[in-house]
Amino acid sequence: MENISSTMCFGGWHKQYLHDSAVLGCRMRFAIYLPPQAARGDKVPVLYWLSGLTCSDENFMQKAGAQRIAAELGIAIVAPDTSPRGEGVADDAAYDLGQGAGFYLNATQAPWNRHYRMYDYVSCELPALIEAHFPVSQRRAIAGHSMGGHGALICALKRPQDYVSVSAFSPIANPVNVPWGQKAFAAYLGEDRQQWLQWDACHLLGQVQQIPPLRVDIGLADGFLAEQLKPEALEQAARAGGHALQLFRHPGYDHSYYFIASFIEEQLRFHAGHLAG
Repeated sequence: MENISSTMCFGGWHKQYLHDSAVLGCRMRFAIYLPPQAARGDKVPVLYWLSGLTCSDENFMQKAGAQRIAAELGIAIVAPDTSPRGEGVADDAAYDLGQGAGFYLNATQAPWNRHYRMYDYVSCELPALIEAHFPVSQRRAIAGHSMGGHGALICALKRPQDYVSVSAFSPIANPVNVPWGQKAFAAYLGEDRQQWLQWDACHLLGQVQQIPPLRVDIGLADGFLAEQLKPEALEQAARAGGHALQLFRHPGYDHSYYFIASFIEEQLRFHAGHLAG
């Protein structure tokens, strides 16, 4: 790994690293916030944050205002990039496909399947790297926004044993039935919709016996709410599967990081209650 930045923040450290990903076959960047407790030698739990379309590791760390609360609670935050990147990595001119739009799945279709294995990266390779090189415990939570909210949900539902809790802001909850998801899934996975279902949180809720504690926050002034996010489908799937879902609807809030910054403290305290173990 190559440390490319290190900045003190609320008594802890925000750091960025580059590393060669064997899973993705390219150079990847991630950010980590290590709270003050880590500098004292404590092994701290980790929240993995997955960002949305067009984002990198920087958006959440710079805009959400999470470090103050993470420092108080003694939680590390790891923010990976949203896709493989670099020369030779497949891309598309549109913002919602290709680099910056990995959708946290494992692509099966050329040319995407050469590099786009973000599910394996964020659920397996990256946690192993973090736990090998930083003073963190094996207690993990996962959260995300929009496309990253979708990613957090599917990671937790596919590997419920790996996470003590999961949360999302404005997730793409039912991607098989919305334009963003249909476009990405057709490209990355092909036209077999049975394959699509394996990456849809609403379908997965009906396939698992137990799930980690789950919280979702949505803004009722979100312009993407009805067409792209479909939280009501997630609510119905959770109810049908007998799973508890804390779904908070916030009047006046939109899809932006102003919304995330307004409620990130509530989500972090939700996770802290489970990470404390």
